Amino acid sequence: MIRIYNTLTGKLEEFKPLKDGEVSMYVCGPTVYNYIHIGNARPAIFFDTVRRYFEFRGYKVKYVQNFTDVDDKMIRRANEEGITLKEVADKYINAYFEDTQKVNLKEEGMIRPKATDHIGEMIKIIKKLIQDGYAYESQGDVYFNVEKYKDSYGVLSKQSIEDLQSGARIDISEIKKSPLDFALWKKAKTDEPSWKSPWGEGRPGWHIECSAMSNKYLGPTFDIHGGGQDLIFPHHENEIAQSRCGTGGEFARYWIHNGYINIKGEKMSKSKGNFFLLRDVLKDFDGNVVRFFILSSHYRKPIDFSDNELNQSKAGLERIENAVTRAKEKVLNGPKDSGDSLEELKVFFQGAKEKFISSMDEDFNTAQGIGSIFELVKELNKGLEGDISKEGIELLKEIIDYIMDVMENVLGVKLKIENQVGNMTGELIEFILDLRKDARDNKDWALSDKIRDRLLEMGIKIKDGKDKTTWSI
Repeated sequence: MIRIYNTLTGKLEEFKPLKDGEVSMYVCGPTVYNYIHIGNARPAIFFDTVRRYFEFRGYKVKYVQNFTDVDDKMIRRANEEGITLKEVADKYINAYFEDTQKVNLKEEGMIRPKATDHIGEMIKIIKKLIQDGYAYESQGDVYFNVEKYKDSYGVLSKQSIEDLQSGARIDISEIKKSPLDFALWKKAKTDEPSWKSPWGEGRPGWHIECSAMSNKYLGPTFDIHGGGQDLIFPHHENEIAQSRCGTGGEFARYWIHNGYINIKGEKMSKSKGNFFLLRDVLKDFDGNVVRFFILSSHYRKPIDFSDNELNQSKAGLERIENAVTRAKEKVLNGPKDSGDSLEELKVFFQGAKEKFISSMDEDFNTAQGIGSIFELVKELNKGLEGDISKEGIELLKEIIDYIMDVMENVLGVKLKIENQVGNMTGELIEFILDLRKDARDNKDWALSDKIRDRLLEMGIKIKDGKDKTTWSI
């Protein structure tokens, strides 16, 4: 049973999807006016892991993460560089993929819509909100009327309408009925891109884009909405209001928010200048190390970012890689008649697998899940000290496959395992592959398959290519 901490209720809740065996998930993506920083990387990596874990548990996942490609910052960047809004977006979307590929985001099956491709869907929702009295036009702008929705506004951020009103700035323009009312559509300004609408030329507000795109790809009610903690208010609060009123659904049933990344104990912020671009971090640290670092803390807790922390993650990852490499070498060397069957390790292995599942089932606790892998690695290293029997070798194969599977397919961290075999052993394998090639040339498929299967039993995987057969352990 997977349990999720739902920001909406403030409780750990059993996850019950709308459709059996399927998960629908929307996560707010970046505004593409610059290269992404390490703070942007945290939700990208974490929610990619959530997706991977659901799939590991047998669910089919429909995952949507958007690009905001129209925004005040983007318009300023376009004007500064003398290029179009689309050129700015294309530049930084391409850069996003360049950077995130290095931290192993799983793009297969992803839906990545852009805001500017969904202006029509936004206008449709805004028209419905005006029709039902939840929005109003004012001098070419359109605003959501928070007063009309006041009984439910603040449900996500746990703020009362009275507290929000007392803390709101005074709007001297008098364009809005209330300082809390937020823009759904903005009247066109000089030197800004705009689109035609029933209220004149203009562009959408920030909040409406996610409501339109989530509704198009997931429907008015879906399972999970995610993003950084900083988006709870006002962005996600406003999404709830306009979506429930404009699309007729419940909107998201579970809300998941990741914590901040801190620099020397202080929240990372572009306004403070204490931020690091992901691509700059990747110059000094491998993407697998960065990903492992992000996942080594519980997603709701703040992370202290520093070279020291990354070096610790690097050392931890190497500890796992070294143990798997040693285990592969033992498998390659084969069993010993009087070797250890590793019964104690077998029992520990079963417990470690159960602990990983229970950790991830409890609100995607990657930190605790990684802890179970380290515990297994510690016991594995003990078991590798002496000679190992045939039964023990079979166990090592299972453990190797398990660690590789959860690290690469669930946590998304690719292990670097070298084919660390002696020259003589390597030459012997190549000689055996030459004999297998002779068997294949002579159409002796039975012998060819026998050689392949025997090598596999020894932990040596072979892959037949067009011109050559390669091997790995």
